[in-house]
Amino acid sequence: MNSKLIERLQRWGFSWSGWRDNRHGEWWLAAQLLLIAAHLLPALPPPSRLGIDWPLPLRVVGLALLAVGLVLALQGFLNLGASLSPLPEPMPGAALVTTGAYRRCRHPLYQAVLLCSLGMVITLGSLLHLLLLLGLAAVLGGKARREERALCAAHPDYPAYRERTPAIVPSLPWLDWR
Repeated sequence: MNSKLIERLQRWGFSWSGWRDNRHGEWWLAAQLLLIAAHLLPALPPPSRLGIDWPLPLRVVGLALLAVGLVLALQGFLNLGASLSPLPEPMPGAALVTTGAYRRCRHPLYQAVLLCSLGMVITLGSLLHLLLLLGLAAVLGGKARREERALCAAHPDYPAYRERTPAIVPSLPWLDWR
């Protein structure tokens, strides 16, 4: 393997033992990636099998939501910079980011993933993809809660930030726990 890749993975906290015991939230990441990858599956059942002619305007709206989600994800990645980690355990010494996309919500990358998933549901008219969206909401809500416990321990300013800023989706109980 490329030594720079191995160095990056180690800096994020990845280890073989972590995959076995979930010490840095590796299982949350695995569940998240599995659910995201499952979005590549075709619509099940296809709306046509249910006798529904899925309207073009809904497909266009779904694709627009997918595009907005990708733009928001890019913004979140750029705002997070060197503090970015795919694991819910923050990297030691990582700065707390509360500006840019992080001013709007505490977990804009998770919000972007959910928006992309919603876009796929609306584009495809798929019950399978609706279930994947609900699964992602559950996994990302749990992952964010774990992440926040560590952020509170690492950053004394985090509890005040948490009080004033929505978690993932404002006003949805599982996705906003201020």
